[in-house]
Amino acid sequence: MFTGIIEELGSVKAIDVLPDAIRLTIEGPLVVSDVNRGDSISVSGACLTAVEHDATCFTADVMQETLKLTSLDGIKVGDPVNLERAMTAATRFGGHVVLGHVDGVGEVISREPSENWEWVRVSIPKELMKYVVLKGSITLDGISLTVNELGDDWVGLSLIPETLAVTTLGSKQPGSKVNVEVDVMAKHIERLIEARNN
Repeated sequence: MFTGIIEELGSVKAIDVLPDAIRLTIEGPLVVSDVNRGDSISVSGACLTAVEHDATCFTADVMQETLKLTSLDGIKVGDPVNLERAMTAATRFGGHVVLGHVDGVGEVISREPSENWEWVRVSIPKELMKYVVLKGSITLDGISLTVNELGDDWVGLSLIPETLAVTTLGSKQPGSKVNVEVDVMAKHIERLIEARNN
């Protein structure tokens, strides 16, 4: 489980193509500073398992199912990625509950820069919009964000300078893909209501 507070902007150092998967090597000195084999690391919102590591990089296998459901399918060597280690009992909980289980892929629609912040609109798969509420939380590329505007199939977000400086959303342009995870509490509530009505 994660909080959606990005710890480090890493980069893809190598991609090994396997028969039904890829193996990513990702540079992130901070997140590997205390990593152990088998630890979970959020890579742009997708929970991956560290299988090898050295002083600056870790390696993770990405199965076909993950490639099919996330923007990692088009990742290239040199691409930046948002990194966050799994939370601990002592972690400050500055974001919201993030599982690292991507629900779908959205796309940056537009960017409007301002002097101190930037307004960004992102398309969201229509079937996920029922879980999104105004002023609620949403996770894009692993980043915990507040929904400031809501359309039929998009959200509007105001990004502060810190988010622009330390995450991939600082450089993603219209047309760029983003991993979307909606608030898991909304999905649990829906499931409970369905079970009660059946």
